[in-house]
Amino acid sequence: MELFREAGFPYKIEGRQDDRRSNNSTTGRPRCPFDEEDINSLMPINFGVIENKQHFQNEGGPGPRIKMNHGTTTLAFKFQHGIAVVVDSRATAGSFISSRTVEKVLAINQYLIGTMAGGAADCMYWERILAMHCNLYELRNKRRISVAAASKILCNLVYSYKGSRLSLGTMIAGWDSKGPGLYYVDSDGTRISGNLFSVGSGSPYAYSVLDTEYRWDLSVDEALDLGQKAVVGATFRDSASGGFINSYIINADGWKHISHIDCFDLIQKYNSKKK
Repeated sequence: MELFREAGFPYKIEGRQDDRRSNNSTTGRPRCPFDEEDINSLMPINFGVIENKQHFQNEGGPGPRIKMNHGTTTLAFKFQHGIAVVVDSRATAGSFISSRTVEKVLAINQYLIGTMAGGAADCMYWERILAMHCNLYELRNKRRISVAAASKILCNLVYSYKGSRLSLGTMIAGWDSKGPGLYYVDSDGTRISGNLFSVGSGSPYAYSVLDTEYRWDLSVDEALDLGQKAVVGATFRDSASGGFINSYIINADGWKHISHIDCFDLIQKYNSKKK
């Protein structure tokens, strides 16, 4: 019960199993939905909240001592046939690999997608909100939203929460009446248009490959191979990147998921070419 007292829980923990959700007749406030046995079963054996309080405090100032590192490798670039988007699928929580099958490309509509880098929850939430705004725009105006307008909406949304510790770094890629569009947007409200971006902890390694081999007149197969080679190079050096490599192509017909390949298989493929 020390946990509830430390948290300043306002409700009394009393009553039988069958009347926990009923109101307290003397205070008029609802009772806690848990009893003491439930609370104690949630805590590790011999764990004292008061004695271990320092483990949950931030020594550098106020706030909880929870600092999760983020890591990923996502990239996108324009070429003569459209836009190539290649991402990994590893999710990390600090030094712990929490998943190797995360979908880091989020569909906004049939012609527009967004990538995920930073906090998974922040990226998924705000890009779903963006998808809602894009669908409303299409219903009101009877035409698809442009890539520039979609990226600007996302930029304005996250900028209003600047300083709120959001963690978001995304690329908005799509096709509209002006052709291919590619924008980088982050949680500080930055919005940049460009032909080539890589976002995430593995991006410096991916850029080293992209800057060496990227050119405008790539074929579709060459563009996908370049993107995969860049992400594989990043996974080799960046422990927060890995899992599977997902590749997408965006053209006038919309976006299409091309391949889902294990990163280890690609490493063996490129190593065999060196021999």
